[in-house]
Amino acid sequence: MIPMTIDGKPAVTTETFDVVNPATGAVEAQAPECSIEQLNEAMDAAQRAYESSWRTDESARREALRAVADAIEAHHDELTELLILESGKPATFAHMENQGAPPWWRYYADMDLPRSVVVDDATAFVEQVYRPLGVVAAITPWNGPLGLAGWKIAPALRAGNTVVIKPSPFTPLSTLRLGEIMAGILPPGVVNVVSGGDKIGAAMTSHPIPRKISFTGSIEAGRHIAVSGIRDFKRITLEMGGNDAAILLDDIDVEKAVQALVPLTTMNCGQICAIPKRIFAPAALYDQVVDAFTAAYDRIVVGAPYDEGTQMGPLSTKPQFDRIKDLVSDAKSAGARVTAGGGPLDGNGYFFRPTVLADVAEGVRIVDEEQFGPALPILKYDSIDDAVARANNTEFGLCGSAWSSDPDRAAAVAQQLEVGTTFVNAHAILPPHIPFSGAKASGLGVSNGLAGLLGFTEPQVIHRVRA
Repeated sequence: MIPMTIDGKPAVTTETFDVVNPATGAVEAQAPECSIEQLNEAMDAAQRAYESSWRTDESARREALRAVADAIEAHHDELTELLILESGKPATFAHMENQGAPPWWRYYADMDLPRSVVVDDATAFVEQVYRPLGVVAAITPWNGPLGLAGWKIAPALRAGNTVVIKPSPFTPLSTLRLGEIMAGILPPGVVNVVSGGDKIGAAMTSHPIPRKISFTGSIEAGRHIAVSGIRDFKRITLEMGGNDAAILLDDIDVEKAVQALVPLTTMNCGQICAIPKRIFAPAALYDQVVDAFTAAYDRIVVGAPYDEGTQMGPLSTKPQFDRIKDLVSDAKSAGARVTAGGGPLDGNGYFFRPTVLADVAEGVRIVDEEQFGPALPILKYDSIDDAVARANNTEFGLCGSAWSSDPDRAAAVAQQLEVGTTFVNAHAILPPHIPFSGAKASGLGVSNGLAGLLGFTEPQVIHRVRA
């Protein structure tokens, strides 16, 4: 069993929990269940590390981030195997997630914290600088454990903070192993990795030591965290998913647009926050759009992670598998027409056929909620104003996109969407240097880019009076 890492040392527990392989539905490993006492030890260790030279030695922090990036690459195969076991990702996609992690660490290693002069005259010299906050409590989801760990840990450390991180109990193994790897690079206590369920997550966000919470997960959990954190005015960054709309304009090349959209809508079995989850098609092209998606979904090869030719693996958790079954059944009951897929595959594991749902509209759960799986509703619209209004009529506001043979026309539509990131003839492009945030209930705060780094700092004005 991979242990937790607290104060740079392995931490074993008396309690454990099961880790299930989504490709088989069988228990494949055990993970440590952190106790409240051990969480306190992790927080104390992080606070001690913060009070050391870590927060002032900028050169050491930069070198440490680069060393972690190198180590992730050196352990690529091992981390990928753990990721496949716990999440069910196809091997090709799991390799991509691991390959995509080191650039975040290197990006922040090379970034400078801004220091700006506000006043420089005969009366005063005034600067604005950015100070670290202290200990960061980070909670990552099951759909991208390694990648999203880097989104949180790398900027937090670059700013001078220390971290206590908890991965989802569905996918703890790769993050636990990353903690072991980092323990050989970072000073003790700089990053502490604990694992467990909701009880430990709630204890982290209500703990008196952290001054910042960085969370990726559901809206419901985010609301609880926001309420918990505000009691002692913790700084909070929440990324809480999306129900992204992709609006196809009436001048699109249908085949070309669908060819671009299908890999996005089915990426990671549809389990990514920032991918299209609702397709809006103009009435005049509706049948053609449905037929194109249906043909493309029928061609997708669903299989075990290591099978040659697998394009889409299983859903990553039993609750998500059951949810997709329920949402598709509900849509059928509401009159939706299933043109591709429609149910699980026979056999073991959490495999679900890539599903296209036509003749469906608002008021049906799979349209109104974030499905987070390989079931795609295609909605018909009569006018652009109608499509934009309906796309915006949701509590979500993460991303959106507009698709047209005229990019300027698509841009005029895309910028009307009430989202943090809007795309033109694209979707889900999320490199480390571009800020990423959600509008409405999709989030608070910003990840990535300079804004993401500053989210782990406190601005401070230094005012020196001149005689």
